[in-house]
Amino acid sequence: MPQNLPRLGFSVGDLAGIGPEVIYKTLLDERLLKICTPVIYGTATALFDDFPTPADSEHLQFRQLRDAADIAPGRLNAVTCWDEDFALAPGQPSAATGAAARESLLCAARDLKAGKLDAIVTAPISKDNTQADNFRYPGHTEFLTSFFAAPESLMFLVDEDAGLRIATVTGHVPLKDVPAKLTAELLRTKINLLLKSLKNDFGILKPRIAVLGLNPHAGENGLLGKEEGDLVSPVIQQFVQDGHIVLGPFPADGYFGTQQFRQFDATLALYHDQGLIPFKLMAFERGVNFTAGLPVVRTSPDHGTAYGIAGQYRADESSFRAAVYLACDVWKQRWENAQPRSAR
Repeated sequence: MPQNLPRLGFSVGDLAGIGPEVIYKTLLDERLLKICTPVIYGTATALFDDFPTPADSEHLQFRQLRDAADIAPGRLNAVTCWDEDFALAPGQPSAATGAAARESLLCAARDLKAGKLDAIVTAPISKDNTQADNFRYPGHTEFLTSFFAAPESLMFLVDEDAGLRIATVTGHVPLKDVPAKLTAELLRTKINLLLKSLKNDFGILKPRIAVLGLNPHAGENGLLGKEEGDLVSPVIQQFVQDGHIVLGPFPADGYFGTQQFRQFDATLALYHDQGLIPFKLMAFERGVNFTAGLPVVRTSPDHGTAYGIAGQYRADESSFRAAVYLACDVWKQRWENAQPRSAR
């Protein structure tokens, strides 16, 4: 086992959303310090001193730092990302909260690349409110893929308690553009990423993967669409010939309706909502968004900013806490993989 606990950077997301609240509630459990060293990217005073918590709530104590190189194990750390004062206005996103979300994420990503962190957990951003001249990405996944120069990445939704894992071939893409984006090369790339992640990040030696169809009833033998026969099936057959357990294409409605997904280690959906709708129906309170295919570890809760309940102390932190646990587990699995066989 590694001597040191993983150093986990937390980007704070949009300050008008529930990011600060779910981070605060997660950090209230002191047992967290036994599995990781949390590092908040933002001014702790701005985030938590004026935080709208109940009068009898606990006050968190942070070490406020200028440089993540000074992180102290066994303590709550916060790295200063901005100097201006923030008056938190829950539920009221602004240019200032979007800028703070960008700066928190950029600072955490830079420190992760520099080796000052071992993983990051990202609180929700507003994809629209975060846009700027130096940030033209539809979400965290696309930004981190570019920042760490990964040829491709994989949006991977995970609920380890339920053994539920759903990845997507296309991510934040308009539905009308999905068919044109789907190519045999992209599908092969995503299946390979999924196989590699299941082995290297989850320790599954012989993964079983199900691939969904694009059209209703998986095309109904070409009656409702030809993508399954022309594109998806040939790619699957090649993986089978290479000795992998990859099956499909399955009609998405029946596949989830009959809980066929329980027969597989992971499901590959062809577009965003095909995978995320069933996932969130089954695992919204504890699901985690994991970006597979990166040279670094990144997780996030599976929900958004939830402006409508921000500041009401009603947000459920379960998904963010699960994201912390998964980041630690993946980091540990990768660390163990890197050890010589004789040392395992």
